[in-house]
Amino acid sequence: MTKKAQASIKPGLSMRHVLCLGWKLVILLSVALCVFAFLRIQQYSHSTAALPQKFRSLTYDFNSNPKVAFLFLVRRNLPLNFLWESFFENVDRVKFSIYVHSEPGFVFDESTTRSTVFFDRQLRNSIKVAWGEASMIQAERILFEEALQDPANQRFVLLSDSCVPLYNFSYIYNYLMGSPRSFVDSFLDKKDVRYNPQMSPAISKQKWRKGSKWVTLIRRHAEEVDDETVFPIFEKFCKRRPPVDASKGRKNLKLQKQHNCIPDEHYFQTLLSMKDLENELERRTVTYTVWNQSTTNMDNGGWHPFTFSYADAGSEQIKKIKDINHVYYETEYRTEW
Repeated sequence: MTKKAQASIKPGLSMRHVLCLGWKLVILLSVALCVFAFLRIQQYSHSTAALPQKFRSLTYDFNSNPKVAFLFLVRRNLPLNFLWESFFENVDRVKFSIYVHSEPGFVFDESTTRSTVFFDRQLRNSIKVAWGEASMIQAERILFEEALQDPANQRFVLLSDSCVPLYNFSYIYNYLMGSPRSFVDSFLDKKDVRYNPQMSPAISKQKWRKGSKWVTLIRRHAEEVDDETVFPIFEKFCKRRPPVDASKGRKNLKLQKQHNCIPDEHYFQTLLSMKDLENELERRTVTYTVWNQSTTNMDNGGWHPFTFSYADAGSEQIKKIKDINHVYYETEYRTEW
């Protein structure tokens, strides 16, 4: 073979080598990308498994018996526990769960409650709560956080130590489960003076709402309570004005000029308003509220399975109070006959 012929072959051989090398690089790169994608999927899977249950519940395909979570925000004990004992009597435990936020260290056992359904249902991470302060809504947030860890909980009812049921369990259960909406007393108060302009722009006045704190939420709305935007603003700018203290003299004048705001009467309503969820609400509470015999109904009507007042004894559940002489509220040092 002549040198000229050999010279004409070398470029061809070189081109094939280049093409072969190129394909090898493409294959190696494809394999590397596949391995990288596999590792990323594994990493995401592990990180998701490490998240708290409340976050993973967002994609949980729940198809078992749904529960109603009863969230009790109490000062210490439950003086009306005997009524709740009757309410939960003979009810299948797969239909409800109970969570109690009491003062830190208080334990519900045979020495503190006559109702076995409340045994050991107190939260271990409870905080000291003061009325009219952000600690009130923080305690409510803790209750929701705890209840959301159980994916079976699909309705969440916030209650106090003064609440009693007016209907039996099956009636209330069917009513709440039969509605796709949350029950939240929420309205725009045209005479409102509690909105603090310092909340803007995080919370605009147009989104500011007022209402009863005793809400009943569906699970999707309850998950919104895991909020890191609205609560910090409330904590900083929605504070109760200090009461007049005679010992402070002229300093009272300065204190009374401070902005006055009651956080728990605005938090849930404003949060859901900011999330644009108001069209998914029944704008009323399911808790009938009467502060004493001389006051009138504080809500806007509708159906009410729970109540604060038990003076009128209007149902079989309430009539059971006739079996006792009085209810003593230990934390307030008062007795109601």
